[in-house]
Amino acid sequence: METPMQDEMKRVKEFQDISGSKLIAAAVIIAGLLVSGAIVMVGGTGGFGNLAANVGSGTDTPEQPPIVVEKVSDSEHIRGDKDAPITIVEYSDLECPFCKSVHPTLKQVLAAYEGKVRWVYRHFPLTQLHPKATTEAAASECVAELGGNDAFWKFIDRVYEVTPANNGLDLATLPDIAVYAGVNKTKFQTCVDSGKYDAVIAQDIQDAVTAGAQGTPYAVIIDAKGQNNPVTGALPFENWKTVIDSLLAEQS
Repeated sequence: METPMQDEMKRVKEFQDISGSKLIAAAVIIAGLLVSGAIVMVGGTGGFGNLAANVGSGTDTPEQPPIVVEKVSDSEHIRGDKDAPITIVEYSDLECPFCKSVHPTLKQVLAAYEGKVRWVYRHFPLTQLHPKATTEAAASECVAELGGNDAFWKFIDRVYEVTPANNGLDLATLPDIAVYAGVNKTKFQTCVDSGKYDAVIAQDIQDAVTAGAQGTPYAVIIDAKGQNNPVTGALPFENWKTVIDSLLAEQS
């Protein structure tokens, strides 16, 4: 009989096998838009559908399905004030070059809106493109277990700093990055080898899909009213500022 974790991972593997080509296609589309300078924001249940930039001919944009995001808990990986009125939930892949690009931008957002924005990190490794990303995600969870929230973010920051992206990080360097983040190397390796966080990552993947993610980076900005505003791509700071300023103005 399969354990609950084995059953969950089997379901995720089936999903990835079926949707792998879609994820790859989405990643390629996002890459093309970023290279060409096109930014696409897709409105969900929030009020930002009017900010969408349609690419292509002048056809009507089909109505987007509702965006459903798993409620944020205090035990998650949160950066910033936990009581901030604006929440950015990011679904990310540690080997995605565009995630690497947007990471310092989101740090800039947090600094500019201190006390007003919090940043929640969730895993969405695109295993068809970046097989190493799942191991790196598990490693970050082990660092969080051993060193707490600050160690988790220090680990994430460092991985994005050193990885060449596109599955280029040498996994043998992960223990050293864990030590850099402040945790014991032996305990870290034991945790990673155990596979104990496979189900956690699988749940994040399922949540990402439910929230409308088709590639990375993908984020949902949640306002004080609980409305979800999805954002696709590695947007520059100015675009994040436009959305956040509008949301803050609405609640004032």
